[in-house]
Amino acid sequence: MPSPSCIYPERLMTTHDPYCPIRLVGCKSLAGDSAFAPAQTRADPVHHFLFQLRTRMKKTLRYSLAVLALAVSGIGSAQTLLNASYDVAREFYKDYNTAFIAHYKKTTGKDVKVDQAHAGSSAQARAVNDGLDADVVTMNTTTDIDFLAGTGVVAKDWAKRFPNNASPTSSTMLFLTRNGNPKNIKDWDDLVKPGVQVIVVNPKTGGNGRMAYLAAWGSVRKKGGSDAQAAEFVGKLYKNVPVLAKGGRDATTIFLQRNIGDVLITFESEVLSVDKEFGAGKVDAVYPSSSIVAENPVAIVERTVAKKGTGDLAKAYLDYLYSDEAQEIAAKHAIRPYSAAILKKYAATFKPIQLFKAEEYFGSFAQAQKVHFDDGGQFDKLYTVK
Repeated sequence: MPSPSCIYPERLMTTHDPYCPIRLVGCKSLAGDSAFAPAQTRADPVHHFLFQLRTRMKKTLRYSLAVLALAVSGIGSAQTLLNASYDVAREFYKDYNTAFIAHYKKTTGKDVKVDQAHAGSSAQARAVNDGLDADVVTMNTTTDIDFLAGTGVVAKDWAKRFPNNASPTSSTMLFLTRNGNPKNIKDWDDLVKPGVQVIVVNPKTGGNGRMAYLAAWGSVRKKGGSDAQAAEFVGKLYKNVPVLAKGGRDATTIFLQRNIGDVLITFESEVLSVDKEFGAGKVDAVYPSSSIVAENPVAIVERTVAKKGTGDLAKAYLDYLYSDEAQEIAAKHAIRPYSAAILKKYAATFKPIQLFKAEEYFGSFAQAQKVHFDDGGQFDKLYTVK
């Protein structure tokens, strides 16, 4: 019988004892049971014991390596989901992602990684349309998702895929003034007074800006004014705008870091973000007499999930936004939850305000987009770039 080949030939050349453990460790015959051991080994109880011990150790090592390989493989195969979202939602989704990852692991046993991309809502929509491989979009106006539906990136019936017109949360527009409100700003009419500088997002680049514009226009209509009177009012307001911000967070930076403006029109949730980032007491929150309901719609990016095979994960991610845990997280970030029970629970966070929907004065967001924000629309007629 030929001697077994070994992985340590240099050691075999200097080893004369046929029972030497070094030789036995290197033998391919150790992959089998002890019946394949040399006759001398089987005859000697001590060496036979050593042979069996090393055989078992080798099998254990192989098993451990196999388990490790599976673990590494599992880590490497964890699916990654990208959420393209609007500017001022980053803190909310940071906390929500942590909760969702834990929930998904608990219910499926699978690991998942969630990445975030934030900018002005319309800028995000264009980025996704141009090829950003987001699995889901979570916006602050329906028009941005309608745009993606129009190009085939999301489903045509996206608003019917999830409850409440695919809007798990909402917000509204209010004012942030300097601490102490030195210009005594209380309502929309105060924004058109001489000497008042208003910081607002460009409605061409962000849903934050479109909501501010529509809220201002609607405030006139809410008081019984006509569209002509609303157009006159909004024109005066934008004459008090020294610079248009690209997105909600950019507007906050202009207002607080660059110290431009007397009042910032932004989402209700930005109050908490400002307190956390810049310290409490930097701004006063002013609730106007009326404002608009700003729904936060969500959708699956069909183009991406078809390519990545993440359709089920994307649906689970958006479904969980309607869970009590997610609704609580939203409320803690001053984002109005869809759940009436949780909204009531956080009544102290959401001050009373007369809210109106876009449908009341604009027909729909799609119609508002066409009339007011498309190139050559009402906004272009009212605002001249400084």
